[in-house]
Amino acid sequence: MNDPVDVLIIGAGASGAAVAWSLADTRMHILCLEQGGWMKPSDYPSNKSDWEARFYGDYSPSPNIRARPEDYPINEDNSPIKVVNFNGVGGSTVMYTAHFPRLHPSDFRVRTLDGVADDWPIDYDTLAPFFAENDRIMGVSGLSGDPAFPPKEAPPMPPLPLGRSGTIFARAMNELGWHWWPSDTTVATADYEGRARCINLGHCTPACAQGAKASTDITYWPLALRAGVELRTHCRVREITTNEHGMATGAVYYDKDGVEQFQGAEVVVIACNGVGTPRLLLNSASGRFRNGLANSSGLVGKNLMFHPYAQLYGYVDEPTDGNRAPPTCLWSKEFYETDPSRDFVRGYALQFVRGCGPIFEAVTSEAKGILPWGAEHHAVFRRLNGHRLGLSAICEDLPEEHNRVTLDPELKDSHGIPAPRVDYTIGENSAKMIEHGLARGRELLAAAGATNICINSPILYGGWHLLGTARMGTDPARSVVNEWGRTHDVKNLFIVDGSVFVTSGGVNPTSTIQAIALYIADQMKQRLANLFD
Repeated sequence: MNDPVDVLIIGAGASGAAVAWSLADTRMHILCLEQGGWMKPSDYPSNKSDWEARFYGDYSPSPNIRARPEDYPINEDNSPIKVVNFNGVGGSTVMYTAHFPRLHPSDFRVRTLDGVADDWPIDYDTLAPFFAENDRIMGVSGLSGDPAFPPKEAPPMPPLPLGRSGTIFARAMNELGWHWWPSDTTVATADYEGRARCINLGHCTPACAQGAKASTDITYWPLALRAGVELRTHCRVREITTNEHGMATGAVYYDKDGVEQFQGAEVVVIACNGVGTPRLLLNSASGRFRNGLANSSGLVGKNLMFHPYAQLYGYVDEPTDGNRAPPTCLWSKEFYETDPSRDFVRGYALQFVRGCGPIFEAVTSEAKGILPWGAEHHAVFRRLNGHRLGLSAICEDLPEEHNRVTLDPELKDSHGIPAPRVDYTIGENSAKMIEHGLARGRELLAAAGATNICINSPILYGGWHLLGTARMGTDPARSVVNEWGRTHDVKNLFIVDGSVFVTSGGVNPTSTIQAIALYIADQMKQRLANLFD
């Protein structure tokens, strides 16, 4: 079963699935190794009324809390934002909120426009056809015409309804004169490509039992498997091996029985996210690559970007949606682009949530001191439950080399592989942006008539977006991969996940991660004849 393959992909999440599907039409022998397994929708929390309790346990977004056999521990003691991800076929698309914006054109030119960070070696127009292709396969619901973005094709499905909560926010933003628009999302609003439409089973994050939320185990992977791609589950890769010529030769991994195996390959593609990818590269050090694989720049693991979330919420008299319906239905880009009158560069998007479930409401309100014990407990809870309005400013994180992923000298996973250590601090620019976002959030909630305003900033378990730790660029001294995803140091090694981001933008990155993965796969296919030159 371990005969050499043409292409070995490590990781079956958002980017690995997209690359596997795209490369399948070459008819090469393509194998993907995934450390998790196939998910069973019947096991998802949204099947039962105890979904909120499980969100604090076996379906927590934090791998350190969840601690499934497929997870690996992360030392994040030196970070105010904790890593959240998911390991399994589909990766973190199993547990994302399905909010699906694209990076803006300005996000690719921050050095030119604002004199900070670096410009990307690619731009929005380069990715536009791959955004469109990805929207079709993932199944995006939305409304074309948003003036915050360049003109684009109409999404495959109409947008999510604004609902009670969205309508309240929209009216408040109209009063303030702020931009807002129904958000792009990968929650199906109509039956689409074998997926049933959303029936509002509950909060989307801890997996969708209905299959209405697009995750790559139900979108890309069935297509890739039918095209002949092989997917091997419960295989944890320890290191990528190289030969005397400095070329990747394959990977050492542990199979489902814990037995060490070697898989040879002509080309290796890494799709392990912005924490898992530098962990693997650093653990693949050898005599030739003493500081880690593909790390002649010394930048592997550095420039970690999280997106600090400035979150706040309040309560209104009229009923809101609570946890009925998907969490996000509209966005505002009023403060997205750089404004010289502000004391920071770049900007943030505002995201709006419908509310939360009763257990979450009770736990957080008691912790904030607004839900008392005693005779008034039930009356106050009734005034709070189903009346919450929440929003977050998702703040652009600028790349800073001291924000990094390294190998922990002591902590290891269940196979003895060194765990990643995260060292991260919120930069001065981001801190100013957070304060601005909180002030505008208070202004908006006041316009909506909300009281009892509470702040949760930054969101502690808010490290959903793992970016920048193997950045893309044309200069080998300042980047890890070139403008089409090939590592500068190893000619047959590619990286396709969020670690290649040069800057983070101020939006959820999954749409852009997948567009980049499709773009890199397309570049590989165009260059098959001279891939190793």
